[in-house]
Amino acid sequence: MTSYVDNITVDCADPWELAQFWTQVTGRPVGEGDKPGEEEIGVTLDSGVTLLFIAVPEPKTIKNRLHVCLKPDNGTRDEEVERLLKIGATLHSDHRRENGSGWVVLQDPEGNEFCVQRSVAETA
Repeated sequence: MTSYVDNITVDCADPWELAQFWTQVTGRPVGEGDKPGEEEIGVTLDSGVTLLFIAVPEPKTIKNRLHVCLKPDNGTRDEEVERLLKIGATLHSDHRRENGSGWVVLQDPEGNEFCVQRSVAETA
């Protein structure tokens, strides 16, 4: 017997607002029928996995023990980092190397860390 990943759940203060950021990151809409003020908002990815944003009363206080790693569909890692910074991400740490390898750790508007890796074209 095995299991598959159905949801990746993100605790947050405002599920609707955080989901809006992630819809811009992924190009996927919030779930049909989801609306502002609800305690759970989903963004289903092309893979079928849902990013599920759930309201919790406490703020984030420490580094995430689990995070999402993004790989651009097209363009470069650096172009994607710039796009994400413009839509509300912040730079956490930069692990890019002079030879072009490495990754960048960003934070979403509520401080959740995520990585941006090189695109498939860059690693080919």
